[in-house]
Amino acid sequence: MRHFIEPNSFSLDEQLALLDLADRMEADPAPYAHLCDGRILATLFYEPSTRTRLSFESAMLRLGGKTLGFAGAQLSSASKGETVADTARVVSNYADIIAMRHPKEGAPLRASLYARVPVINAGDGGHAHPSQTMIDLMTIRQRKGRLDHLTIGFCGDLKFGRTVHSLTAALSQFEGNRFVFISPEELRIPQYVKDETLTPLHQTYKETADLEAELPTLDVLYMTRIQQERFFNEEDYLRLKGCYSLNAKLLEQAPADMPVLHPLPRIDEIKLDVDNDPRAAYFDQVHNGVYIRMAIILALLGIPDPLTGKTVLDRSFSSENF
Repeated sequence: MRHFIEPNSFSLDEQLALLDLADRMEADPAPYAHLCDGRILATLFYEPSTRTRLSFESAMLRLGGKTLGFAGAQLSSASKGETVADTARVVSNYADIIAMRHPKEGAPLRASLYARVPVINAGDGGHAHPSQTMIDLMTIRQRKGRLDHLTIGFCGDLKFGRTVHSLTAALSQFEGNRFVFISPEELRIPQYVKDETLTPLHQTYKETADLEAELPTLDVLYMTRIQQERFFNEEDYLRLKGCYSLNAKLLEQAPADMPVLHPLPRIDEIKLDVDNDPRAAYFDQVHNGVYIRMAIILALLGIPDPLTGKTVLDRSFSSENF
């Protein structure tokens, strides 16, 4: 049994196969409409979510399955003190696959150690968000035609931004990529990302606070919001929350084919006047999210693609993350 806890829970070949499957489903969803008839997805969301929870539920429904779950720790027995391990054991009796979001880093991994069904990490604290990473890869590949030899700028909250950490790890698997980390001093990319990903894989990267100066050099820009819920001190949040704001005038300095990505929700880091620019790709990410999550569900349940007869996952693949 396999789980999806971090991007490298799947091998690079499996990740590319997943992207290919999502592309096929996006092009023609009809052949996939009943592949999960009789299957149930449990969405265990201990934190608020709009896109991730609803797109997982939409994905399962579009595959013919059903969903159950909760949207807040206060709506579950966690409010009575039940552990993640016990919840995983219990819900394994009710569902065929689990998607879990939790404020504590490592909670979905712990759930996977006790669950009897596959577990998907739908975001754990500031650590990882692997399904969002696959969405980002799908969107970049659609826009740029490749995932290698790119200069990718990450801007905003890079300290707590789990999507940034996961996407950096995923893009580090491809040759020739260069990373530009744009943030205030207090929200710089964590040292563990450098020590565990960038340095061992000999990645080229730069840290700066100047978005405007870097825009002309970028192939992809990944904006993030300053996350109020990750701050212990409201004064620090208020001081930093408006530090970057991408508007139509500033975007004039960027290359004409540079997509702007954002995991959403946004606050004021991307102005509304950017939405109609053809480079705005963040609503493409939302669209792609359903198909990526359909592909993840099929992959973990071992259901073959009816068009190719193949499954995504190599059952002999070994990873410490499942």
